[in-house]
Amino acid sequence: MSRLSTAVTVLILVALTGCRDAPEPPKIRLTSEALESARRPVQPVKVPVRVAVAPVISPRENFRLYAPLMDYLAEKLDRPVEFLQRPTYSEINDLVRNGHADIAFVCDYAYILGQRDFGMQILAVPQIMGQITYHSLLIVPAESEAQSLENLRRKSFAFSDPLSSSGWLYPAYLLTLKGERPEAFFARTVFTYSHDNTIRAVANRLVDGGAVDSLVYDFMLSQSPDLARSLRVIGKSPAWGNPPVVVHPRIDSSLRERLRQILLSTHQDQAGKRLLANLMIDRFVGLDDTYYRDVRAMATTIKAQR
Repeated sequence: MSRLSTAVTVLILVALTGCRDAPEPPKIRLTSEALESARRPVQPVKVPVRVAVAPVISPRENFRLYAPLMDYLAEKLDRPVEFLQRPTYSEINDLVRNGHADIAFVCDYAYILGQRDFGMQILAVPQIMGQITYHSLLIVPAESEAQSLENLRRKSFAFSDPLSSSGWLYPAYLLTLKGERPEAFFARTVFTYSHDNTIRAVANRLVDGGAVDSLVYDFMLSQSPDLARSLRVIGKSPAWGNPPVVVHPRIDSSLRERLRQILLSTHQDQAGKRLLANLMIDRFVGLDDTYYRDVRAMATTIKAQR
């Protein structure tokens, strides 16, 4: 046998061997149950509603207080709810601006800047202890000799966030009226990035004074009465609108209206009443933008002087 014919014979034997050893394809039995499952329509995925909450209080407290509200919204919407937190008010605004949050609980000064920058809109506002307005409070340790902001010259002072009307804007405005700037007036300033942190910093004598949200101040004193003996209020701003719940102007109109209806009716059922009580909220109401004109005026004054 020639070398060529021998080679051909070997190749044929190898091929036949390979075919013989190849595994059989799997067999599929289509039972009536499998056929029924295949016919069953695929359920659409429910897209989460993303809710952002500004760090008016520290993240752990935020989660503890607002988690029940997230569960309530999820049940009412019949959709998952994603709870978003960020370290600063500015980052919460960015979530709304960039379409990464559908609804947000923000500070009023943050709302004013968001309204100016990209048309942020008010959805609802919490009514608290019968009031739809609140104040900035200037606080000092109880034993401090300070009686006014002027007495804190060359002292240390805590702000909450650069976008907080009560925790930064109001004291900065008072100093602007005197021709002063915080960085020159105080010996040292710090940002605590939540009002409860500022309250604790003053109570523990880590700073000589601070500016806080009256709603958070009242809430913390109701939870920890001992704080009342450690702190003293030396200044109080005029009233302006409570921090609002906001949305992006281009939010889906049906989702916007559904969220608004849920918030405005939360106080009408027992589960809603319980979660609102934990937040010290009576109910959510509609509120006109004019309630924030004083905050807008303070921001304008400070900008004009810089």
